[in-house]
Order: sequence, then C-alpha cells, then structure tokens
Amino acid sequence: MSALRVRRAGADDRATVQRLVSEAWHGSLLVVHGVTYDAAGLPALIAERDGEVAGLLTYHLDGDALEIVSLNAFTTGAGVGSALVEAARELAPARLWVVTTNDNLDALRFYQRRGFRIVAVAPDAVDAARRIKPSIPLIGEHGIPLRDEITLEIRL
Repeated sequence: MSALRVRRAGADDRATVQRLVSEAWHGSLLVVHGVTYDAAGLPALIAERDGEVAGLLTYHLDGDALEIVSLNAFTTGAGVGSALVEAARELAPARLWVVTTNDNLDALRFYQRRGFRIVAVAPDAVDAARRIKPSIPLIGEHGIPLRDEITLEIRL
C-alpha cells in the first residue's frame, strides 16, 4: 500500500466531489446549525492512495475559523480521516470546528481523540434541519433517535 496524499480539490475535481458528497449524504445539500450548504460547491480536501480517492473533507472558512462541513473516509482505520483533519488544521487560522449529531458515536470518539472538545449541544436541531431536508432519517446510527447537534472545536 502506498502513502496517503492529501491535496486541495481543484476545478477538475468538482464532478468527483459532487458524486462523492451526493453518494455519502443522499444529495449535496447539508443542513448544519441552521445553515444549508451545497457541500459539492465548497472548498474540499481529497485524500488519495494508489491513485484512488480514499477520503473527502469539505469545509467553510469564515474569519479565523474553519468549519468541517463533511468528512468521509472510504476506508476506516487507515488514517484517512486523521490525515484530512490534520490538513484542515493546517488551513485553519485559529479555530477548527465541526457539528455532528447525537447518534454519531464514531464521530464523537474520532474528534475527541484528536483534541476536539464539545462546546455546544443544540437540542432538537436535527428536527429543524429535517424540515429543510426531509430525507434526514428519524433513526440514526446504532438505532439512536436522531435529534440533536453537537459542536466540537479545537483552538489552534
């Protein structure tokens, strides 16, 4: 297995980003903390191994903060997510943050192990997002009702 390479997505990558985001998130629109993002149009980082896309991170840069809007590692346990977060960390001026949902125990573990701290919980935020994007399921990972958003951040 060759080394993992992370790079910024360019104009030539837009179709690939659109396809990957749509496959992973049932469409490219993501509703997070009351904001609707077209993740396929956001800046992105692509992780590649052996010429294949191994992961994708989309982000929104606002002032001194970089928000991770979506993160998908297509191979788990291979360092793809960690490499993408590290690359995002290098782009973030002062603060790196992400919002996940109450059911996403894997994400909560992943981010906290990398130094992120829980800084906010928004009860019923997913219910509000579901009004905008009805395809958001009622039951999430591990059979947990999908209701709340959890914000994690790391100060740099």
